Amino acid sequence: MAALIIAAMTVLRIVYASALELRTDEAYYWTWSKETALSFLDHPPMIAWFIRFGTAIFGDTALGVRFGGILAMLVTQLLLADIVRRVTRDARVVVLAVLMPEAALYYGLLMAKVAPDVAMIPFAVAMMWALVRLAQSGDGRWWLAAGLFAGLSLLSKFTAIMFAPAVAVFLLVPDWRWRWLRSPYPYLAVVVAIVVFSPVLIWNAQHDWASFRFQGVRATANYGVSLRTIGDYIGLQFGLVGFVMLPVVLSALVMTAWRGYRTREPVAILLSTAVLVPFLYFFAKSLTLRVGDTWPMFMWPVGFAAAAINLTMMPRENWSTRMIRSSVVWANTAVVSGLAFVVIVFLYYVAAPWNFLGKIDPVGAEAGYDKVAARAQAALDEAGATWIATTDYRTYAMMRWLFRGRVPVIEINERGRFQEFANPGMDRIKGHAGIYVGREPDNRAPVWDAIPAKREQFGQVERRWRGVLTDTYVLEKLTGWSPQLSPPKDSPLFQWRVLAGEFEKRVSA
Repeated sequence: MAALIIAAMTVLRIVYASALELRTDEAYYWTWSKETALSFLDHPPMIAWFIRFGTAIFGDTALGVRFGGILAMLVTQLLLADIVRRVTRDARVVVLAVLMPEAALYYGLLMAKVAPDVAMIPFAVAMMWALVRLAQSGDGRWWLAAGLFAGLSLLSKFTAIMFAPAVAVFLLVPDWRWRWLRSPYPYLAVVVAIVVFSPVLIWNAQHDWASFRFQGVRATANYGVSLRTIGDYIGLQFGLVGFVMLPVVLSALVMTAWRGYRTREPVAILLSTAVLVPFLYFFAKSLTLRVGDTWPMFMWPVGFAAAAINLTMMPRENWSTRMIRSSVVWANTAVVSGLAFVVIVFLYYVAAPWNFLGKIDPVGAEAGYDKVAARAQAALDEAGATWIATTDYRTYAMMRWLFRGRVPVIEINERGRFQEFANPGMDRIKGHAGIYVGREPDNRAPVWDAIPAKREQFGQVERRWRGVLTDTYVLEKLTGWSPQLSPPKDSPLFQWRVLAGEFEKRVSA
């Protein structure tokens, strides 16, 4: 039955990945997959490699872009199954561990959505798996495997560093600490992780440590205490993990932490700390900043493993029969209700004609770019223009995705995002008219003061999803100017530092 459920949910994710148009960030990461840069301003390069793998099989299609996430989900489930099997030797909780992600919206459906977190999750779980193998075998060579997977996790997203406290207490709290502190293996594991992560370090050393400074703006942003951002964080965890699943997992993690630190049991210490520390950190950040929907998602699969293992530990610790039965009932309820919720959300986006959430719908808010691209094509033909200009990376990414190389597309500002990108075809741009495509009021942004182009109004187009207006776009003809691909770092056309801060302010607002 579990195998049938996983197969059915995998098909559901494939249909979802094929049917829905790309969201803006997904298209943005797709543009990375077309480049040969070692790393990128926003994130490390792993997600670009995932996309390149998928599009090599299925071409530049929505399924091709998203295929890596579908595969990552299956790999994550296999690793969770082996972790729980090795710790418990109980097939029933192994089944529970692999069904829990299926019953959580983020994993059961949205692992088909491309994001750096999707690339990081299987490597992060693999690191935990290697450390569980270490705890059971005592073989120090598993430290090296853990270092490899840690490096691959960091090569996917910087938030993988938030597992460091769990690894530290796993090393230092159990009775084995002096054995491993005297051993070369933990230190060699750090070296392995750094070597694997080195493409990001090399790229940043060559570009003024741009990625770390860019992400530092997010990590240190503070806009005052807000009950709204706290509510957003907690609400997102309930929605993406599960309204029943979240309390089931959190309560199991607290019990696992109590058991682990009381008895100095390495695996319990590792699994509980790996989730509770990031969860509390993001809660603290949510006091003053909106926590992104994907930011905490790397940690919950470890929580699913801990929750499944906890059910086998409770009888051994002489918990009451009533408490054990209640825990099993709630865990089963979390899976059944979660699976139903995931299927309902799938049907809403794939089959239903309604928009219940209006402008705040996370998919609808980024849909409808095909009509913008069609109007841009008409403007190109009418004006005799040969290239498209934008002033935000979302529009840039969607225009590149929808035109598929037929027309050069350039974001004329924020050029710090595009360091080491290939020349988009300046021979088709220089000396030719272009069409600017931008959201209102971006066409009146101060950045235009630094652009000496002649601008001619060329109409508007609305972006809608299921009848709801999301944005209005202005189209203008640009003449007498060619964009700079590599402006000076003090140019307003380069300013990623300022724009990174503006992004956080806009998200918080």
